[in-house]
Amino acid sequence: MRRFRTYAEVESPGGDVPAQVEAQMERLARRLEPVRAVWLVASGKGGVGKSAVTANLAAALAARGLAVGALDADLNGPSLARMLGADRGALPADGRAIRPAAGAGGTRVMSMDLLLEAGDPVRWREPAAFGFVWQSALETGALREFLADVDWGHLDLLLLDLPPGTDKLLRTFQLIPEPAGVLLVTTPSEAARSVVHRSLRLTRELGPVRVGLVANMTGHVCSACGHHEPLFGTDAARTLARETGTDLWAEIPFSASLARDTDAGRPPTLDPTADDPAATAIRGLAGRVADTIPPHDRTEHPREKP
Repeated sequence: MRRFRTYAEVESPGGDVPAQVEAQMERLARRLEPVRAVWLVASGKGGVGKSAVTANLAAALAARGLAVGALDADLNGPSLARMLGADRGALPADGRAIRPAAGAGGTRVMSMDLLLEAGDPVRWREPAAFGFVWQSALETGALREFLADVDWGHLDLLLLDLPPGTDKLLRTFQLIPEPAGVLLVTTPSEAARSVVHRSLRLTRELGPVRVGLVANMTGHVCSACGHHEPLFGTDAARTLARETGTDLWAEIPFSASLARDTDAGRPPTLDPTADDPAATAIRGLAGRVADTIPPHDRTEHPREKP
């Protein structure tokens, strides 16, 4: 198994962990200076298709000519690298930083999946005693390294695909206290609405930040006749948007072809002419995200190769 440097020092009582964290946070701030905007894609609820939305959003933004990075913050269940067709070859390193992998449309991708042999689980090197107490610190340290020790280069946008759980939002805001925005992905189900509502409330408590709701799998469009059939018996996503005064940035129908192509590492949003309803909806979402970057602030450098 390939090893990415992590907080092994916490195993030693002599390790000055606060100093390590402070130094790494300083590196993180310097590393993100060339990044115009950082967007978080979160939910709080698993199974809403958040990673597929992130992958296709990254591809759609890249198709617009933007320099886009995608970071899979789901360290224990990574999938973003596969969805973006990232090269699983060696990640170049110069002793000071690792270069992200090349993904679909020139996206720059970093994921724990790129550091593991196929089928290997993530194994954390926590201390023998009370390992469960240390695991959260180890995960946070690894995420810090993905941000601070990866040479992202000049980017218009860096997308962070967060794992389920409202605590992950809190942890990420501690690393990036002022993201450009947060997309909260939900489905039109009452179960998802309840959990995402908590994530929305927490996001607003963490500070003034742009928030957009994304309703995924809103229905199924028949490929033969174009009829739209709801997948859920409620319209909970619109209800959540109305009750909380939050903008609904996109409503994405379920698409079997989008799911199949994304799973194969070929997100269909790379093709601006694709008429798949789900791809069209995500391209519209990409337009809204891209519009949050003032034109004069967009990168003025040639597209770099990851």
